[in-house]
Amino acid sequence: MASAGLPDGVELGPTLAILFAIFLVTVGLRALPFAALRFFRESRLVAWLGLSMPVGVMAILVLYTVIEGGDSPTGFVPVMIALVFTVALHVWRRSATLSILLGTVFYAVLVNVVF
Repeated sequence: MASAGLPDGVELGPTLAILFAIFLVTVGLRALPFAALRFFRESRLVAWLGLSMPVGVMAILVLYTVIEGGDSPTGFVPVMIALVFTVALHVWRRSATLSILLGTVFYAVLVNVVF
């Protein structure tokens, strides 16, 4: 007979122990960056990463989209339209976050609704 709604052969004690271990690891991994933050506040490396990461994210998204977009039935048309839109948006607003977010959404709409 199952206890606490668990299937036959599954005991509550070991299940709770496993869940508690998972909880501890998850909380630890989420808290670790904040605990380590005090060591990196004045780091030149972290400052450089803060400046270069948006460019890196954009480059990876563009490469992935261009490479994978060529395999779609519509070809490169939605890729190039979305690329022009994203570059124009970035030149106009100078916001990497806005460019990445709206460019990705615009491409998804083009691929799934328009083409």
